[in-house]
Amino acid sequence: MNGFPIVFQSFGQDIMARGVNLWREAGRSAVAAREEFSRRTALARQPAPEGVSGPPLRLVLGEVGAVTRAVSRIPQPRGKAPIQPSTRPRHVMLLPGLCAHPDRMRPIHDALAAAGHTPHDWGLGFNLGANPEHFAYLLNRVGNMARRNGPVALVGWSLGGIYAREIAKHMPDAVDRVITMGSPFSGDRRANNGWRAYQFIAGHPVDEPPIPGDFAVKPPVPTIALWSARDGVVSPRSAAGWPGERDAAMPLRCNHMGFVRKPEAAAAVLAWLEAEV
Repeated sequence: MNGFPIVFQSFGQDIMARGVNLWREAGRSAVAAREEFSRRTALARQPAPEGVSGPPLRLVLGEVGAVTRAVSRIPQPRGKAPIQPSTRPRHVMLLPGLCAHPDRMRPIHDALAAAGHTPHDWGLGFNLGANPEHFAYLLNRVGNMARRNGPVALVGWSLGGIYAREIAKHMPDAVDRVITMGSPFSGDRRANNGWRAYQFIAGHPVDEPPIPGDFAVKPPVPTIALWSARDGVVSPRSAAGWPGERDAAMPLRCNHMGFVRKPEAAAAVLAWLEAEV
């Protein structure tokens, strides 16, 4: 019993030491978080290159309204486009845009399923920018799907389309075709109104991604670019590309959010899955 106070005192000192260490670690974490926030803020405040800009303000405001309606769940008239059964049903992977969850592509997912295709999301939740680990995961996921079911069609919205094109370059035998929707693969990577947000969220310059490559180089598989002159995020020329950067380009009448909301966009995806390119 005489040793009990000593043991208790030692135990108390140990607890206090651990508490002090935790406090110091929390302080260091807070400092690191502030430094990281400042670094990302500086990235977001970088000036745009001279002569390079995104779509005009009036189109940007249209996108803001579309996002507000989506967040507030205000019902939007979508119409019903007739869906014909596919003559070439296949497995299709859908890749979302920056800060988007796979659920945002649900209208296209449902249209694919109604036509007889087997749609898959990309399996990574929200898209928070280029990430080497995520890219390796996607290569493995697409490869496994192709070994089980044959080449996979990749449909990518905005940043998701960049991922899709790069996957196809790395493993063309596993990819049937690539369809991009408002994806900024051509020209200056700042020719859009989302690059500052991208740099803050991803934490690296848009032209220095951790997945190196020339995004304008066409994948060695059929590649179709859907674009819109009404896009308030990505410049039409950047999303349409030039001959040689894609096999075909098709204009749609929608804003950037409309690529995954409008029946016409889903119909275009279904049509290009049937087409010989």
